[in-house]
Amino acid sequence: MHSKYSQFTILLTLILSIAGSSPLAANGSSPILLWPNGAPGEIGNIDAEGIANPRGEKPVTRLTNVSAPTLTLFRAAPENDTGATVIVCPGGGYNILAYDLEGTEVIEWLNSIGVNGVLLKYRVPRRKGLEKHTAPLQDAQRAIGMVRHRAKGWGLDPNRIGILGFSAGGHLSAMASNHFKTRTYPRVDGNDDVSSRPDFTVLIYTAYLTHPDDILKLSPDLTVTNETPPCFLIQTQDDGVKVESSIVYYLACKRAKVPAEMHLYPKGGHGYGLRPSEHLVSSWPKRCEEWMKSSGLLD
Repeated sequence: MHSKYSQFTILLTLILSIAGSSPLAANGSSPILLWPNGAPGEIGNIDAEGIANPRGEKPVTRLTNVSAPTLTLFRAAPENDTGATVIVCPGGGYNILAYDLEGTEVIEWLNSIGVNGVLLKYRVPRRKGLEKHTAPLQDAQRAIGMVRHRAKGWGLDPNRIGILGFSAGGHLSAMASNHFKTRTYPRVDGNDDVSSRPDFTVLIYTAYLTHPDDILKLSPDLTVTNETPPCFLIQTQDDGVKVESSIVYYLACKRAKVPAEMHLYPKGGHGYGLRPSEHLVSSWPKRCEEWMKSSGLLD
């Protein structure tokens, strides 16, 4: 089964890279299975992985039914490589992955500013009987450990490994940034013996950060401490997820004395990725690059 999914992932990555006329196909490694002997708790009851038909004015490639999660490393050009790395978590409500809008397109931008990108294909849809983030958090912890464990061999800086997510992927990034002292799965190999704490976090129109009964409180799933990584946040007032999602996380960082930078915009909605629009929020990648530079992440 893993062979089938691995072949599908390689084909998907190549198709999306070529379709976007990007340098990703040249810079990308082959996808790596996170779990060589199968992901924890998987019993083979998920349909075959596939791509939902793009729809809407701005088509989005929606990846469905992921049960064999992978990571794929896309290197920055050697003359531009800072050694920093960002693991990218596409959104999709923990039901699908917006694989191009919030994945490959983001990796291309990261590479352009000298940052190595790792595209995380985590498990979706939500597993019956589990919290929405249970399986994805296992995948994220495993991915961070794997990248850090292999960093020197890959020519990456093990102390500049960040995580970036959109919407549900942002929630996953926040969960990984606050649940790193212990793994949420049994040890598999040496990849699980190194820290799964990201060195920095980027949260873009992140969902599920507020308490289900009080939008002005942080979700009980998250406990921000002084060990939480520095954070950069983006959201708009007209986002259906509610701008309070970013605000409460920012305030939690402030209380814990965690360095955080937040940019709020009046318009832009939700799900824009890096695609340009008439709204000022489209400038967020430049603001994020400036934050990374000022934090010493691009030295």
